[in-house]
Amino acid sequence: MRIFIFKSEARPDLRAFGGDLAGSQLPSQFKPWRAVGAVVPSQQPPYNLPRDVIERAIKDQGFQLFRLSKAE
Repeated sequence: MRIFIFKSEARPDLRAFGGDLAGSQLPSQFKPWRAVGAVVPSQQPPYNLPRDVIERAIKDQGFQLFRLSKAE
């Protein structure tokens, strides 16, 4: 599965993983969302987040949210 990475313009510390480039299933309360990257099937996702957890969340909910720490 190709995983797309998004940044919330409403909440600068909030990111999301989604299954499509449009981010069609991302939560609307944090939009607008901007695509900032992608993870191909052979790569590990950034920030040491486990791929299997992300893929399961995308299949079950359509997305996986995460926050960046203030240090990043």
